[in-house]
Amino acid sequence: MNRIEHLLPEEIEKRSFEIISQELESKKIKLPKEEEMITKRVIHTSADFDYTKTLTYSGNAVKIAKELILNGADIVTDTNMALAGINKKMLARFGGKVHCFMADEEVARLAKERGTTRASISMEMASKLPKPVIFAIGNAPTALIRLYEIIQNGTWRPAFVIGVPVGFVNVEIAKELIMETDVPYIVNRGRKGGSNIAAAICNALIYELGRS
Repeated sequence: MNRIEHLLPEEIEKRSFEIISQELESKKIKLPKEEEMITKRVIHTSADFDYTKTLTYSGNAVKIAKELILNGADIVTDTNMALAGINKKMLARFGGKVHCFMADEEVARLAKERGTTRASISMEMASKLPKPVIFAIGNAPTALIRLYEIIQNGTWRPAFVIGVPVGFVNVEIAKELIMETDVPYIVNRGRKGGSNIAAAICNALIYELGRS
């Protein structure tokens, strides 16, 4: 049986990352340097080392996402849980805000009228923002599908997509569709993901910039 470690609150996260690094080393997993802290933070959030195999980055994804944040890009998410989890105060230092339109009355009305999901309509609302937008999708595959449709018809182009919805219905194909576009992305292949993962990826990017 493992011995209890008596740590102060500020020491717990540091110790967690030490354990993650040790386990990665024991598994002989070497993460690309640019992606390392993002993947580690996702593991820290989920305690799931499968993300080392399934978390997928487009070319120069981390560099592109960081540049967008530095230049004041906004983040749009598909759940209030992710909205709550993203460090808004630190993002604001770079001029960015986090939005979630899921509880918007207009979104609810349009979704009902058109017989579609609020997540899908939320993507359309986000396209009206006057700034580059990073999408952090952790719950609704319909959000990714709508983004794919918008990209394909050429009406608007998101700046970046974090596509990590969790579930069983249309989840895997929605992620694959995003990876077929020319929009930079971080996507988790397969069924795993969630709002906490979407927030973790955003925070990893923000915290890395805060340290530099």
